[in-house]
Amino acid sequence: MPSLTTEQPNPLSTAIDSFDTAAILQAIQEQDATVPAAVRAEIPNIAKAVDAVVKALRRGGRLIYVGAGTSGRLGVLDASECPPTFGVSRQTVQAVIAGGTRALTRAAEAAEDDDAQGRRDLAARQIGPRDVVIGLTASGRTPYTLGALRYARSRRATTVTVTGNPGSPVTRLARIAIVPQTGPEVIAGSTRMKAALAQKMVLHMISTAAMIRLGNVYRNYMVGVRPTNRKLLERACSILEKVAGVDHATAARALRAAGRDTKLGMVMLHTGLNRRAAAKLLTRHEGDLRAILGEGSTAPLRSRL
Repeated sequence: MPSLTTEQPNPLSTAIDSFDTAAILQAIQEQDATVPAAVRAEIPNIAKAVDAVVKALRRGGRLIYVGAGTSGRLGVLDASECPPTFGVSRQTVQAVIAGGTRALTRAAEAAEDDDAQGRRDLAARQIGPRDVVIGLTASGRTPYTLGALRYARSRRATTVTVTGNPGSPVTRLARIAIVPQTGPEVIAGSTRMKAALAQKMVLHMISTAAMIRLGNVYRNYMVGVRPTNRKLLERACSILEKVAGVDHATAARALRAAGRDTKLGMVMLHTGLNRRAAAKLLTRHEGDLRAILGEGSTAPLRSRL
């Protein structure tokens, strides 16, 4: 694969098999340290992807990652973390991986060569014009991912790709191409290393920035957090305490009254409204807490929760 930079041998690690442990680790870390700059160079294209995702989700569409192998697993990871972190539904951010759920824990290399299956898997999700589909492929020519993006284009979805190779086939299929050029890996062709690190960085930039734009973050607090366990319940209470300027007991009461909805509890504390009225106010402002609470706002403790 002479045209793929991600597959080329790295001249800085040609003798890595003769290194001692510390030297191996230093070689890996030095190469990993080059990834942020490669990602930074793609911020204009990442911004385009974020804006497309925000537009899609505001219209009731979805963000759907699709990929094979490591790339597919990274998509599943990012999608699975969005509901508890930002309070969105599992339908809002989804991931499709070649080989299905079994491929999450076991290699399914043959599945990535199936172009038709990529199309079928997206067809099963009923892809449409309101959706954004992000194809993940380090090489830029994985048949499964190419098939999925071709289908997404045929359904007029917005197509995006995150790949490590400029000019690869996937960049010609995607409306928005994000191509962090991380170069040859420490282990030639092992794109689970730098290329995967770049993909992970890009994905959490896209999902996090989109959720911030959609109002699921206030200041730098994850106010969309879904408190489904003790740790997250304490985190939600802590957010209410810090933002509303109340004590722990008041924050806990507000969270209970709001049905464990952190944003709703914040509005109730700030305005003194009951749950139904506070929910209407949030809806009217499209979930934008800054529009309700204002910059650096502290709740005036009008609530009798």
